[in-house]
Amino acid sequence: MSLTVNLYYHGQNGSARKFAEEMEASGVAKAIREEAGNLRYEYFQPLADPETILLIDSWESQEALDAHHASPMMGQLAELREKYDLHMSVERYVSAEEAAGDEQFIRK
Repeated sequence: MSLTVNLYYHGQNGSARKFAEEMEASGVAKAIREEAGNLRYEYFQPLADPETILLIDSWESQEALDAHHASPMMGQLAELREKYDLHMSVERYVSAEEAAGDEQFIRK
């Protein structure tokens, strides 16, 4: 089982994109990707909403995510969210063990 959290960072005047760019340039995103249990940490921008950045954040387990939340990087994240005056919405998903027949619909 793995956990995936979609975090939507909402800002104004390009602030969400600037936040994501600073996360990458400062090395904070890279450090999070290197944390034990991290499976994915990637930023995307919805075409229909240029003032939002989507972060797809996946972890091996709840314990790995809890360790990340207890890390010093959370302070850095909070500071940058404040700096860019971002608000967030969140979706959380727990993976299924099997694709449950979905494989037939996926073109590789």
